[in-house]
Amino acid sequence: MTEQQMMEKFMQQMMDRMKAEQATKVKNYKTLNALAKKGGILFTGSSLMEQFPVCEMAVSAGVEGPVYNRGIGGTTTDDFIREIDTVLLDLEPRKVFINIGTNDMTDRVYGDGWKDHLEANYDYILKTAKEKIPEAQIYCMAFYPVNHHLPWAEEWSKGMLKDRTLENIAEMNGRVKALAEKYGYYYIDVNDGLTDENGEQKQEFAIDGVHMLAAAYEVVFRNLRPYLGLSLEGFLDRLIGK
Repeated sequence: MTEQQMMEKFMQQMMDRMKAEQATKVKNYKTLNALAKKGGILFTGSSLMEQFPVCEMAVSAGVEGPVYNRGIGGTTTDDFIREIDTVLLDLEPRKVFINIGTNDMTDRVYGDGWKDHLEANYDYILKTAKEKIPEAQIYCMAFYPVNHHLPWAEEWSKGMLKDRTLENIAEMNGRVKALAEKYGYYYIDVNDGLTDENGEQKQEFAIDGVHMLAAAYEVVFRNLRPYLGLSLEGFLDRLIGK
């Protein structure tokens, strides 16, 4: 078996394992949704949302009302649409923060048309939200920066980043912003403080060039405070123990 074949086999095994884990998470979320209080704040998307410890941070910051995270690692916009009831609609949220589409940024699956595919699916998601949960405030979060130059990066992560260039991310953020405006929703860029002088994700925040440590999400949460009804003054008071 060649090195290339070994890598392809490894990637396929990872994909199979991830799909099984996704199915389990969907089952668990369906159970939790049936028990959950409706009208809360929902954070949803892929692994970049799943790994956001937003519920813990929200409790510490004094956010009112229930806060739910329905992120699922490895989720594409196709996956999101297939499970849209579970990851978006069933909770009947009053506020929704969406970060979805990063896993669509690959020509390995979607070919040269991946940008249009992502945009079309994102459009469908927002259209469905407008129809099914019309009273909800929807916040489309900008895609996070990546880092292509981590000294500890492994080959598989380099492949994952192939199409996630800073230029492509900026272009897709522009498309998401236009979609948000189309439906009367909000586009928010909460990336201030995440990037280095080159516009890449800061190394001290990085795990593999895409995923981020909790310290990075602390920055994101601070940038989200105005959209959660929290003042910066309240944040500073809590920080210094007043």
